[in-house]
Amino acid sequence: MDFATKLLEATGKGYVSYSALKYAADGSKSQDMKLFEMYMLGLLKKESDALTFGSLYDCMLLEPEKLQTRFIVLDDSDVILELGSTYKNPRSSNPYKEWKKEQEEKVRQHNLTIVSKDDWVTAERMIERLNNSEVINHETGELTPVKHYLTGTTQHEINAWIGDVPVRGFLDCYSKEHGFIADSKSTRSIHGFRYDVGNFCYDIQAYIYTQVLGTNEFYWVVQEKSSPYLCGVYRASDRSLASGEEKFWTAIANINKWLNNGARTETFALYGEI
Repeated sequence: MDFATKLLEATGKGYVSYSALKYAADGSKSQDMKLFEMYMLGLLKKESDALTFGSLYDCMLLEPEKLQTRFIVLDDSDVILELGSTYKNPRSSNPYKEWKKEQEEKVRQHNLTIVSKDDWVTAERMIERLNNSEVINHETGELTPVKHYLTGTTQHEINAWIGDVPVRGFLDCYSKEHGFIADSKSTRSIHGFRYDVGNFCYDIQAYIYTQVLGTNEFYWVVQEKSSPYLCGVYRASDRSLASGEEKFWTAIANINKWLNNGARTETFALYGEI
């Protein structure tokens, strides 16, 4: 309880999430206590085309009924045609950026996110491939649709404790019937995804959710963003869950040091041996 109280006093939040812990964990590609502080205070706002596409893909895949209330397609074909005679890359030109800004201002009052027609079509094609894909159990020869691993309750919220640490998060998919948790990821390369698990601390996410829900079955459902949109299903190994546990507690230890040091982040720097 002491940890939660101190955290609430310092940040206004009485819990931690995977998104916060990845900035505090040893070995994280994003480790920086200044970033942790900024995230907890709501000052770390990240926007990019990749994040927007990821949100579109997840919504279309997991909650398609919410698409029309969250996204709107930006049809820029006319303005691209108009600017194409002047600019080699119209979307990088100032007139295009000004036009796009005007469109964003028009839809901001409706709390919608603008996506391109190309991104919408790409997401549709990815999901079509995923819906037709199967994985084979090499021991039994049994075929299982990839879509099976995304059945159950989507965007399942957790508010719980791990030891004296309050945690909160949203699972992409929780199948109580089959006893597994699944997380959807789009990626540039499925074959490089195993390295992303460690670099971006997806293993912390797996550890938190399996601990809270009392299961050791956690799957990443991964799909490449470029044609032909290869899919993969990867179960978190005992080694990955142990790695996530270790990173979780190093993050908590670093946060405790930060809290006991007056929540000062400007002095934080990394030290180690290579």
